[in-house]
Amino acid sequence: MLEKYTAFLLDVDGVLVRDNLVIPGAGEALEALRRRGRIMLLTNNSTRSRSMTADHLRSLGLPISPEEVMTSSHVAARYLLERYGPCRVWVLGEAGLAEELIQAGHRLVNPEEAEWIVAGMDRDLTYRKLAQALRGLLNGARFLATNRDATFPTPDGLMPGAGAVVGALEGMGFPPEKVVGKPSAVAFHVALEAAGASPRQALMVGDRLETDVLGAQRVGMDTALVLSGVSQEEDIGRLGIRPTWVARDLEALSRGELRSP
Repeated sequence: MLEKYTAFLLDVDGVLVRDNLVIPGAGEALEALRRRGRIMLLTNNSTRSRSMTADHLRSLGLPISPEEVMTSSHVAARYLLERYGPCRVWVLGEAGLAEELIQAGHRLVNPEEAEWIVAGMDRDLTYRKLAQALRGLLNGARFLATNRDATFPTPDGLMPGAGAVVGALEGMGFPPEKVVGKPSAVAFHVALEAAGASPRQALMVGDRLETDVLGAQRVGMDTALVLSGVSQEEDIGRLGIRPTWVARDLEALSRGELRSP
């Protein structure tokens, strides 16, 4: 079943890890898939840059290079650069998002000077930060969101994701002009280009039907839902999003233990 694919796009949280714990068998599965084709990690986590993500995964025993990582923070920085050139931005998010924006040539400024407010997950979100974002938006800044993930999986259960931050700004009357992370086609096209694969040559492996599976389907990719994260098999009928394959986890997928839902 896996022979037709030359590239594998993998989500991170819920597929390889849960917070700071590697999912059993994920390391061996990663190497097995790497022997079959190109690996590209496509994560909506905007708190880390590509290099930070690779460093973190290597510290957990997963051999990943920055070139094999595509974060929503990088996608956001690239999207702005390719469409608008270097921009003045104010970040409502964490260090990885700021790092990717700076590396892309954007300039971090005060909210009143910003052309764009760029928001992602922020585990230190405060009322003061929301007030600063509001000042920027009222002053004419445009709003780009890295993603809308409502939650993310941890060993202690689900925790608030970037959607909670984006929702706070929406609650003040400012919906994002653009969301670049999964399920946006922007994220998948950037990852496929980096992997050197067409949509028909690549398999998207994820744990969320409404982001990993739906977004990949929209660009013409086959998809595999692994049951080691957020979405479960009963959610397929409830959400009406049907992946190509279902597998218990990445280890089972790497052994070809796939079934049609």
